[in-house]
Amino acid sequence: MTGPLGVPAFRRLWSAGIVSEIGDWVLLVALPVYVYQRTGSAAATATTFVVALLPSLVLSPVAGVLADRWDRRRLLVVVALAQAVTLLPLLSGDLVVLNVVTAVQSGLAALGQPAVNALLPTLVPRERVVAANGLVSLGNNLARLVGASLGGLLLGHAGVSGVVLVDAVSFLLAAALLTSLLRGRGPAEAAGQVVPPHVRGDTPGGSPEVAGRAAGQVVPPWRAWVDGLRELRGPLRPLLAVVVLTATGQGLFVVLFVVFVTERLGGGATEVGLLRGVQAVGGLVAGLLVGVPARRFAPARLMGASLLAYAVIAALAWNGPLLTTGFGFYLAVFVVVGAPSVLIGVGLMSVLQLSTADEVRGRVLATFLGLFDACQGVGMVLAGALTPLLGLGALLNVQAGLSLLAGALVLAKPGGALRSGPGERPPDPGAAHMPVGPRPGPRPRRRR
Repeated sequence: MTGPLGVPAFRRLWSAGIVSEIGDWVLLVALPVYVYQRTGSAAATATTFVVALLPSLVLSPVAGVLADRWDRRRLLVVVALAQAVTLLPLLSGDLVVLNVVTAVQSGLAALGQPAVNALLPTLVPRERVVAANGLVSLGNNLARLVGASLGGLLLGHAGVSGVVLVDAVSFLLAAALLTSLLRGRGPAEAAGQVVPPHVRGDTPGGSPEVAGRAAGQVVPPWRAWVDGLRELRGPLRPLLAVVVLTATGQGLFVVLFVVFVTERLGGGATEVGLLRGVQAVGGLVAGLLVGVPARRFAPARLMGASLLAYAVIAALAWNGPLLTTGFGFYLAVFVVVGAPSVLIGVGLMSVLQLSTADEVRGRVLATFLGLFDACQGVGMVLAGALTPLLGLGALLNVQAGLSLLAGALVLAKPGGALRSGPGERPPDPGAAHMPVGPRPGPRPRRRR
């Protein structure tokens, strides 16, 4: 077996992710349906979604610090086991307990996610990081297709107890796969690439937190988080604007998509679900083939070009009703749009992983994920507030325009993280002080 899947450690992490994601989608689909069946209230159902969002925003700083301070493998095993155990109260069927469990599950997922993303670049060679992220995306889309379908079937035939059982088993299987990661090291670790010399406390320009720990000082978590944010002042700074634009556009999409399908295409719940679901088909293809462009283009170029492609396809879709409302046309368009959507995420994650020192990667990734969630929420609010004022058509084109602007910003930015290729890293002002590593060529830096 070649590529990232040829690395046993990555293969286990990837498999654990798919198993866990299937369980997540089973729960994500089944619980809102169960709440609506019990209450008949859209507000109560919406509350379940809000409860799931808040812990991610609140815990992102803590999650980043944990991912950088603790053994990431052990953290992931503990999180998976905790997720399995904390599902059990759902068997009571009580709606208050359901919302509490939803919040706890969301919080645990938020604690584990930066660790997963920060661990990945230590398991595969640097030149395979983009392809590895593509496979992660492929696995996520497969899990979405399987888990979403399974969630509805289980709720209908086995009730909440069946949903809880399948989800709990998925977490236990994931924990078993992750436990096998505790033995051995990945290629990047074996090559001594995981801790870049410029962030060690005994080298010029080293991390204040690492220096403090070397001197026997205990660094408070809040200060450790702030220390990690220093990385954002360097080559990663332009990515902040890109994430703000992209996430705000995603928030607009989530709300406006439903309105577009119902008002412009005359569709109903079936058409909304089908058009949203077929995006996973394009995502599967992109995740499977991303290794091909990854060998030729830097992750930032891949992300920038994908943002531009997404903007063009989105604009075509939003303005398509001027020419046709044929459902087949939009089915094809939304299959295609799934591909650049995946490549945007793969490119962004790879840039962050390859441009961030291992000691602060968890915090940087958690910060970007928290920023994305917050801006996506802003986009949702703006969609509801501005549609009556600007009109659906204008706001849909604004959504496409945000992606166009983000793509142009990525491709136009010279130097820094937005120009690092698969085998190189961004310029480092402290590079003159770095000792030469045992391997010829540039040494990688990484990031969740």
